Amino acid sequence: MTAHTFDLLGLGNAIVDVIARAEEDFLASHKLRKGAMTLIDQTTADQLYAAMGPATIMSGGSAANTAVGVVELGARAAFIGKIRQDEIGHIFAHDLRATGVHFATPAAAEGPATARSFIFVTPDGERTMNTYLGACQNLGPDDVDEPIVRAAAIVYLEGYLWDPPAAKDAFVKASRIAHAAHRRVALSLSDAFCVDRYRSEFLHLLRSRMVDIVLANESELKALYQTADFASAVEALRQEGVLAVVTRAHHGSLVVTHSQTLAVPAHPIDNLVDTTGAGDLFAAGFLAGLARGVDLTGCARLGALAAAEIIQHIGARPQTGLRDLAQQNGLGLTSMP
Repeated sequence: MTAHTFDLLGLGNAIVDVIARAEEDFLASHKLRKGAMTLIDQTTADQLYAAMGPATIMSGGSAANTAVGVVELGARAAFIGKIRQDEIGHIFAHDLRATGVHFATPAAAEGPATARSFIFVTPDGERTMNTYLGACQNLGPDDVDEPIVRAAAIVYLEGYLWDPPAAKDAFVKASRIAHAAHRRVALSLSDAFCVDRYRSEFLHLLRSRMVDIVLANESELKALYQTADFASAVEALRQEGVLAVVTRAHHGSLVVTHSQTLAVPAHPIDNLVDTTGAGDLFAAGFLAGLARGVDLTGCARLGALAAAEIIQHIGARPQTGLRDLAQQNGLGLTSMP
């Protein structure tokens, strides 16, 4: 395998997050599914924005958050996602590039507006997302930059990207290019409701070896195999023959291969504030470590450290230097191979 320029290339929805605190009765009155990501139209987006309280606005999107986390850990990342040439699109592109993530996907000159996700954080730290995909839905194979794909050690797809039809073709193209270049391809299941929508397609991605690595939380894994028994779901996952990591909140994570299961504890925290981005940042730590040759337990520890930082404040972008945190905990990454 030739040396890589990027540790990770993320393909995902280019979204600006609008984050506000909310009480349980707000979710109930607006008929929002707590803890889920629900797709909404422009009218609903406008209604929620008018109803929500003071908000924090920042660039987001699952794979983009992961790419930022990878850079914050001292590795290198790129991102492919579709925006519109509008004010929100300019905010997204500027914020992402300012972190050091390579982002060169051409913005659309016409069509739907840049995507927005309205995220409501309840007192227990749970986040409920309502997403207007907008321009994201127009990401397609033509946006997949072959040299960038070939230059990335790991190509990473967020499961949410499976909602826009053309994006599926984009991912299949990226996966084929990556495998032809002897790179690895990873998939995040993203959300249990997302798994419910695309269970058979996600399983096909694993079984056809379109995907080499899968990341999921406990509820997503149970949804994938339609079982309430976690042990049974883990065993079914083992039989897929891929590298998998399953996060279990404060119970830590399991790294699952065909031959072993490694249990890795969660990183301790002082105060749970907002779980937005926890999975994204875990993926950043795990995949950055994997790209740099860290052993599987170390990868999971790095993921846990990044996730612990993100859940102690509002928003899905790090506020504390992850690279320094990793070094302080004996998890600093080696230089680019």
